[in-house]
Amino acid sequence: MTNIETLRSYVENMAQARIMVVGDIMLDRYYYGKVSRISPEAPVPVLHVTREGRMLGGAGNVIRNLDGLNVKSHLIGVVGDDRDGEIVKTMLESLQNIHAPEDGLIKSDRPTTVKSRFVASNQQLLRVDEENKRYINEDEQDRILAEVKRHIGTCQAIILSDYDKGVLTPDLIRKIIDLANVHGVKTLIDPKGNDYSVYKGAYVVTPNRDELSKATNNAATIEDGEVVDAANKLIETSGIQNVVATRSEDGMTIVQGSGKAQAQRPVHIPTEALEVFDVSGAGDTVIATIAAALAAGADLVDAARVANVAGGIVVAKTGTAPILADELLERLDNAHKDDKTLDSGIDHSPTMQASLAQIKDWKEARAQIDEWQRHGMRVGLTNGCFDLLHPGHVQYLHEARALCDRLIVALNTDRSVQLLKGPTRPVQDEQARASVIGALAAVDMVVFFGAKEAGDDNTASAIIEFLQPDIYVKGGDYKLEDIPEAKVAQSYGGEARVLSLVDGHSTTNNINKIRSH
Repeated sequence: MTNIETLRSYVENMAQARIMVVGDIMLDRYYYGKVSRISPEAPVPVLHVTREGRMLGGAGNVIRNLDGLNVKSHLIGVVGDDRDGEIVKTMLESLQNIHAPEDGLIKSDRPTTVKSRFVASNQQLLRVDEENKRYINEDEQDRILAEVKRHIGTCQAIILSDYDKGVLTPDLIRKIIDLANVHGVKTLIDPKGNDYSVYKGAYVVTPNRDELSKATNNAATIEDGEVVDAANKLIETSGIQNVVATRSEDGMTIVQGSGKAQAQRPVHIPTEALEVFDVSGAGDTVIATIAAALAAGADLVDAARVANVAGGIVVAKTGTAPILADELLERLDNAHKDDKTLDSGIDHSPTMQASLAQIKDWKEARAQIDEWQRHGMRVGLTNGCFDLLHPGHVQYLHEARALCDRLIVALNTDRSVQLLKGPTRPVQDEQARASVIGALAAVDMVVFFGAKEAGDDNTASAIIEFLQPDIYVKGGDYKLEDIPEAKVAQSYGGEARVLSLVDGHSTTNNINKIRSH
């Protein structure tokens, strides 16, 4: 079996990969709230909506996963000439690694596909789908194919994300696969329907157990041997090169139909999931990670091993959440540690991790906040330098934490503190300050922010706008209307509060006392 260091190298090399995604782009909309009564009009619950959320779905979620893996990507698909289409465009533009998102969005007279979910106490009450599933017209197909031809020379893999919404017509699928094979580019298919002959020539398809059964005349796909037999039958009848069958709690099975005799032996990979909370979007994570690993130099079996670990991470999250490269590397590192015997025979790291707040970058923090909020948690944020921690800080943070379920401290960087306090500050560097503040029970996450040059915005406005916590908390004798961060929080529907600081405690006074002695 390939060692952990090799799998880790593939994840690190994903930043050099470029992958094209073609398929059905969707907007997933969530309405969160509480149910406290039944409607007098009909025997249905009345949902009092307290918060809304949006995220990219379908092919858009594949792109989110590639972005989380630091893969450079290009998305091609269809949206309506409507407000939801503009929202999709804006959300794509917010991703870090996507190339010219507007170029790949073909506007159609069809509406943008939207799935709206209504959730109370983590329980989905209703889903409403707004869509037109008719095939796109010939002109739209030609525009998609022209965009594929423009970029195929720069990518190592193409993912066809087929959600049966009418974008991937049989003719378009055929032309893209043929074009990819001519250029030596691997085509990966997230399939739909029962006739896989439309995917003839594709490098790999990734059906789940149920999809594999339906595509092979309802063949049994429970036991290992049954899955292998069904996959071989699919390869034989459809002309697909390889099959990676995802089997939920039973992991994955890789069946290869071409190459050396050893490569053709089926490989079964047990599941890596430690806890299954929500499987939605896991298929997008798997195919994105397989493509990224292949583009980084892995063979199909190793690519599936990396994807299996990624899938195990995302099913422990709530909702359609993407994989992040750092999460994947951390899980691989932990697996590597588990293979070693520590000298003491005791691994204290879980205890230490549980007592320290996470130190995240903005992108990682946004993903964690999304997950907390999908669990129905109220997320708060406060900010400051916290150069020398004193009792006033501790009490203030305790009171701030009482207003929310999770508290984030946005911590000024060293350069930001210098601009605020002068060249002799901070006394402790940012990593030391983050470690101290993160050790408090009231703090759940630490994120750095601040100006880099004099004259730059040195408030927390930008990070609040990016993270969008439910409540922003400020300490001191301020009026809300005078706090720029409060206006930002209120602009997206968040709350802002001012808490009084404890008299008699000051970091500056403490520093002066120390220096006077």
